[in-house]
Amino acid sequence: SAIASASISGPVFFSSCAVDPVTGQKQLMMVSRNQEIGIDKQQSPFQFSSDYGITQDKKTNRYISKVGKALLPNVHRPDMPYNFQCVNATYINAYAFPGGSIAVTRGILLKIENEAELAALLEHELGHVNARHTAEQVSKGQLSSLLVGGLSVLASTQGSGFGEMTQQLGMLGQGLFLSKYSRDNEREADYLGNEYMVKAGHSSKGFVGLMEILNSLHKEKPSSAQVLFSTHPMSSERLSAAVQRQNGQYQNTKNYSLNRERYMDNLASLRRDKKGIELLQKGEKYLAKKEYDQAQNTFQKSLKLMKNDYTAHILMSKCLIVREKPAQALTYANKAKRLYPSEVQGHYIAGFANKE
Repeated sequence: SAIASASISGPVFFSSCAVDPVTGQKQLMMVSRNQEIGIDKQQSPFQFSSDYGITQDKKTNRYISKVGKALLPNVHRPDMPYNFQCVNATYINAYAFPGGSIAVTRGILLKIENEAELAALLEHELGHVNARHTAEQVSKGQLSSLLVGGLSVLASTQGSGFGEMTQQLGMLGQGLFLSKYSRDNEREADYLGNEYMVKAGHSSKGFVGLMEILNSLHKEKPSSAQVLFSTHPMSSERLSAAVQRQNGQYQNTKNYSLNRERYMDNLASLRRDKKGIELLQKGEKYLAKKEYDQAQNTFQKSLKLMKNDYTAHILMSKCLIVREKPAQALTYANKAKRLYPSEVQGHYIAGFANKE
């Protein structure tokens, strides 16, 4: 779930106790449904943009949205304005904003192998929204910082301060506006997600499959999954709990179809770019280690495979700016602008390169 800072001016009246939509128990809650939606509307565009925008691959996005929307009849808060997107980022992650904006990265879609695993991933994120985990975090952090004449809504982020946002948007990136969940939050989102997906007719094997993927990534510790585990803590206990549920309460769903072929068909164009996307992941790793020569070479290889990839052009441009080659950087940034005119990072990086 994701959030940076939003402020609501004018006098604010709220009840500090609300009923948890999932458990029916009273919970400390200082954020209304409308405020959750407001935080989402204000912050999700920044995170989507820091993840190189929503994919322009319409077939992929339609499919993600279709699978997501089919899960909604079974959730505890069906009245939220949910939307499901694939973003262009190559790191491995999925996240939700408190108003129901849910995104998966190209990186994680390449790890998943069937529709049941995709449903499990989306349902886990729906679990966070329905249990109001972000709103709960905001409420807990809120107690000491109530402001006279207004309420300032804050949660921990990797970036700091609204004022630096343009800088961060340009030169930082992953997980800028994502809040960090606790192990309890993860357990609850797993439990809810598993319940929702099974009610929607998916095999519980999909949830076990997803946990197996996350568990092996956790053991390998690839840099492309760093943000995922800093925002969603992983433990082998999450996998064994999923196996227990599969062999217990959901055993009757074991033989449901995983819809592997349907998944592969709908993501064919993304899977064609697999090598190029893996090269971008590698290049970003070099960038993080300040090995700029290797980063540039790796981005070059990726661009040979994906001549019209917006993200590849932006990353190459950033790398050339850091290497103090602004004229070359501008060429790539200008191409990025032509490839995806409505996405802001291309314009920002081009302006920055131009200024240099």
